[in-house]
Amino acid sequence: MKMDTLKKLYVNELKDLYNAENQLLKALPKMAKGTSSDELKQAFEDHLRETEEHVERLDKIFKDLDENPKGKTCKAMKGLVEEGSEILEEDGDPSVLDAGIIAAAQKVEHYEIASYGTVRAFARLLGEQRAEQLLQLTLDEESAADEKLNELAQSTVNPEALLESGLVESER
Repeated sequence: MKMDTLKKLYVNELKDLYNAENQLLKALPKMAKGTSSDELKQAFEDHLRETEEHVERLDKIFKDLDENPKGKTCKAMKGLVEEGSEILEEDGDPSVLDAGIIAAAQKVEHYEIASYGTVRAFARLLGEQRAEQLLQLTLDEESAADEKLNELAQSTVNPEALLESGLVESER
């Protein structure tokens, strides 16, 4: 496809996101299974349900555009998922591995936040009001997921990882 209009770029970026979200539908259950933290496991399971909704929203946008959502592989997400998979295969202290899983998941969330912000801006410029609203909903959920991961990291997982690393003595 010749990239000569903003609409073509918009559709191309939406296809990239569609593939990225579908890759996450496969990766999130593995991440949930690979964590030792019940709270982190729940966060991944909750985000899996949201990701299913993200795909449904993208389907609606593609239907409105009369476009096929398939045909593009999101190489960035493929790399991010692969990086996260490497952590899941590591041998180590459970809390330290959980901290690594959170780091990998936040990289994913930041990629999605940037991508959804971009396509939402394109939708606004193109007068695609329904798409803009749907993309904003997803953007808000991606930001909330990132904040939840940040909260878990700071309040529980990272301090436990530090204790397991033996760098700080417990105050028990």
